[in-house]
Order: sequence, then C-alpha cells, then structure tokens
Amino acid sequence: MQIHRDWTGLKAEARGATIAMGNFDGVHKGHRAVIDTAREACDAPLGILTFEPHPRQYFAPDAPPFRLMNSEARANRLARLGVQQLYELPFGPVLAGLTPEAFAREVLAEGLGIAHVTVGADFCFGKNRRGTADTLREMGQRFGFGVTIVPLVGAAEGEYSSTAIRAALAQGQTHDACRMLGHWHRIEGEVVHGEKRGRELGWPTANMVMDGLHLPRLGVYAVLVDVLTGPDRLSCQGVASLGVRPMFGRNAPNLEVHLFDFSGDLYGQHLSVALVDFLRDEASFDGLPALIEQIDRDAQDARRLLAGR
Repeated sequence: MQIHRDWTGLKAEARGATIAMGNFDGVHKGHRAVIDTAREACDAPLGILTFEPHPRQYFAPDAPPFRLMNSEARANRLARLGVQQLYELPFGPVLAGLTPEAFAREVLAEGLGIAHVTVGADFCFGKNRRGTADTLREMGQRFGFGVTIVPLVGAAEGEYSSTAIRAALAQGQTHDACRMLGHWHRIEGEVVHGEKRGRELGWPTANMVMDGLHLPRLGVYAVLVDVLTGPDRLSCQGVASLGVRPMFGRNAPNLEVHLFDFSGDLYGQHLSVALVDFLRDEASFDGLPALIEQIDRDAQDARRLLAGR
C-alpha cells in the first residue's frame, strides 16, 4: 500500500483510483461496507481518502481524546483490506477552508483524478460541513467522477458507529465492540521505557502510551499480541493492564502488556494489542505480595479465556 500525504504532484500510478472517503476511525463494519462498495464500483486501484489529524481534533483540540486508533493502526488495518492507495491528507486551514465545490474540483478531480468515490449516507464535507453526500453526487456529474452513496449499516441494536464502539469499550464490553468492528479492538504503537516495576515483580511488561486515544475501561484484559517490527515478529497471547497504576502514585494512563512465554527485548518495536476479554477493574493492594498474587490469578484467567484462540 502506498501512502500519500498531499493531493498535488502525484505520479500517474497514484491517480485514477476508486476511493472510499471518510475518517474511518476504527474501520468498523459500516466503514467496511463503504470500502467494499468502492472496490466493486469500477475497474481501478482501490484507494482510501482520509484526514490526519481527524477534523474533530483540529476544530476542538482541547476535547478529551476520542480516537479508536492512531494513523498507524488505521493504515495497518486498511492494508489488510487490500487498499492500494491511501491518501492521508493533512487537515488544517487549507482543507478546512475549501468549499464543497473547491474540494471536489481541486482535490478529487484535479489532484487525485479519481475514477469513482464512495461515501456513507451521513457524509459531510467542505467548509462548515456544507457539502452532503447528495452534493458530492452533483459535483461528480460536473467534474467527471462517479459517486456511490452507501446506506448506513447496522444490526438490531442500531447502526454501527465509532460512537457506539467507544461506549462499549468504556464499559469493558470487548465482545460487543468486536461485533461492531468486525475485529478485536486493537491498540497499536511503539514500546517505550517504563519504570521496570513489572520486571522487578517477575512479570516483565511492554509499555505503550495512550496519547490521543479513547480510553477503554481501566483494568486488566486478556489480550492477543502481534509484534509488528524487529527480529522477534510473532503473534502470542498475554495479559495487559490498562490504567494509571494507583499503587504507585498518580500517573498518565498507559498499557502494560505481559507476553506469555516470551523473553525478548521489545523496546522501540511496534505492537498491536487486541483487547479480548475484560478481567477486572484496576485496584490498589495491601502491599506487593498481594499484588503479585493477583497478577498470578490474572495470568491464569487470561490463559484460560484465550485457550484455543
């Protein structure tokens, strides 16, 4: 998959794609419907047009973190779906100031030279979100590209949405989130140096920051882990603590992952951690022996729940 961060000066092979357009936070089943429709719309390379940062971050920079995935995780998920061209356009004053007509003409038609674009029925674009999916269809007729509007997708419980997935994760309902996503919710990123308390306790962990991401329910999870980089690329099971480590003062939330039956060095490598089962809430304990005893129980519970996965 090729990643482009501008809509001008593209090589010929990066133009003329059939694209799905949106933010694709989570790449849930509703997003998949838009992407699959784009794939089938015409005989052209499959592309995704999205924005970084998320427009919501640009317009409300002080709002609480809400993203289900960072740009790295989104790109990895889209690559697994067979996307060939990812247009991850920088969202700032220039894009925010384009009228719907200017966006359709300058970005879609002249810049990317798209053959076709697919969007969800609730899609809005252009300055002040004045453009709708129907507006885009009109623009396509004017500027020479096809447009397909995909109805919103859902189940009996309601439409699949990033908002509903965030709500499920906030309650620790990992299986409900998976049902809407079509895959386990994953946290991806680089392993950073921590305070090495886990190693001292006999449970070494890989530490990952949660900056900019929506926080699922704080606590302990059974997890599936993919090591994406480095000499020890592998997939394995584990147990993870997501939280602020209340026994050791006030700390920023992070994810501490213990990989079962693994002893390598993961500092600087990138992991993808799937939250499979919520085990318990974060808690303080009366001393380190009680904490170690609980970690032992957590690991046993995680192994039992993950058996056969």
